[in-house]
Amino acid sequence: MTDLITVWQRSTVAELSWTTSAGPSGIPVVPLMWRDRPCTALPYSMAETALSLRGRHVAFSVSDADAGGSTAVVGSGPVEVVEDLEGNEFLEHMAEQEALKHPPTRLRTDSLMGRRENWWWVPRVLVFLTVVEEQHELHPRTRSGDALLVRDRAGRPEVDVVTAEDWSDETAESITLWSRGGGLLEGAREPVFVFSHQYSPDFERWERWSRSGHLTGESLLVNEVEGAPTGEDPSGPLSPYSLLERFTNHRSLARTCRTAIRRAESRKVS
Repeated sequence: MTDLITVWQRSTVAELSWTTSAGPSGIPVVPLMWRDRPCTALPYSMAETALSLRGRHVAFSVSDADAGGSTAVVGSGPVEVVEDLEGNEFLEHMAEQEALKHPPTRLRTDSLMGRRENWWWVPRVLVFLTVVEEQHELHPRTRSGDALLVRDRAGRPEVDVVTAEDWSDETAESITLWSRGGGLLEGAREPVFVFSHQYSPDFERWERWSRSGHLTGESLLVNEVEGAPTGEDPSGPLSPYSLLERFTNHRSLARTCRTAIRRAESRKVS
């Protein structure tokens, strides 16, 4: 059995998946360790999503074959969510880890001047797995059409790797899915979320694509669409931003983080 913690430590990209009353969901993350536990440190641009995970069971997965040494695994259990508004825990225990795996962090935090200029990148919301209650190996994502299928099993996320011949970008379309691990999906018309992620070599672009809807047997009836897979492998290729696009994206991210940080500071005062 492949150990989640071992794969999580050595991987460069990973995923969190969960379920709520609104249905299953998931996001790509940078895998980190905190207090010997699998963790991720989400910037405040993602604070709303991170804070919504309090009190939930979450699946931590590494599915990209290139990220985890050709090994894919998922482990799930209860999480704790901690607001590190000053960024002290992040800087002391996780910034160096993240800088090695995520080039934008290296650029923004590799010096005191960089940290002062990009102060909004330092405060984080930490999400960590308190205990790995269940874990199993996955078939790794090896091509752009491979994705994670997330569904609800008694309030807990169940994750599989699936693929399709054509990921239609139209709603009300029916897409036939195949499990990459073999076997049948046997959907019972339950709500599901299917997602994957791709990134440019410099990680300035890191984009999720997804399909959500209801799974009946092996057919997904699509309700919502976000993006689409490109290229021949799960990590791209996405071309790097142009200089103008990079500047625009940086400003937009900084603005979103600053707004969320001010909101968090207001909550703390009140």
